[in-house]
Amino acid sequence: MRRSEPPKIPLVSYRSDAGAEPVRDWLKTLNRDHRLVVGADLLRVQYRWPVGMPLCRSLGGGLWEVRTTQSSKAIARVLVCFHDGRLYALHAFVKKMQKAPPSALHIARKRMKEVENG
Repeated sequence: MRRSEPPKIPLVSYRSDAGAEPVRDWLKTLNRDHRLVVGADLLRVQYRWPVGMPLCRSLGGGLWEVRTTQSSKAIARVLVCFHDGRLYALHAFVKKMQKAPPSALHIARKRMKEVENG
C-alpha cells in the first residue's frame, strides 16, 4: 500500500484593491537561485503546516515568518497568516538586522486584517 501524501495547503499571494501582489513582485526581484530557495521553503510550509522552527516562527496574533537563509548575507523572510484553510503571503523582505523591521510587521498585520475581514 502506498503512503498518502499530506494535503497541500493553498498559498495565496495577498492582493491589494488595486490588484498589486507585493510578495509576488518582490520574488521577481530576486535572482533565480534565491527565488528557487524561497519557493522551496514556501512549498515545504504548504505541505507541513503548521511548521515550527527553524523554518517558521510565530510572530504572535496569527502572523508567522517563513525563514529562508540564502547565504550569510541574504536572509529572506516571507510573512504569512493562515485563514480559512489557506496560507496568505502578506509581505516579504531581505532581513538586514536581528529583528524584523517594525514597518514590515505593521504592513503584514494590516494586510492580515484585510484578509480576515474579506
